[in-house]
Amino acid sequence: MQTLSTERLVIRKLTPQDAPFIFTLLNDPTWIQFIGDRQIKSAEDAVQYIQNGPAAMYKEYGVGLCLVSLKQTGKPLGLCGLIKRDYLDDFDLGFAFTKEHQGKGYGFEAAKGVLDYAQDKLHLSKIVAFTTKDNYGSAALLKKLGMVESGTLIIPGDKEELTLFTTL
Repeated sequence: MQTLSTERLVIRKLTPQDAPFIFTLLNDPTWIQFIGDRQIKSAEDAVQYIQNGPAAMYKEYGVGLCLVSLKQTGKPLGLCGLIKRDYLDDFDLGFAFTKEHQGKGYGFEAAKGVLDYAQDKLHLSKIVAFTTKDNYGSAALLKKLGMVESGTLIIPGDKEELTLFTTL
């Protein structure tokens, strides 16, 4: 995925230099509550997460989770991007922001930029997303983006039923 720019944000590929922020984000209580504990306990774990997750996905699919930062200052706020999961036919829109940057419209702005890119540049007609049943903030954001609830999903090897959303 190329670097995207919105009114307030820059969305770009993660690099190992982003490990300190990844360490912070993946240990944020809301990440752990709604996404899960990825066992990122050191800066080296964060570098491995970037290399084995987003960077590997960039190489294989050309997309993946990207760093979202403020255009004016470069301050990292969160992640947003497209994810290709083995258990889904379609690309999945993923996003997460540190608690201090939630509720300010950054998630919507970043996700809209990524969806527009997916549709306009990658010509993807369908994108999916999923949330835990109690993640009302993410569900509201997905609905605001025009995505609709389309059923449920249980990730292989897990037992929690998630809400699935799709673009129209």
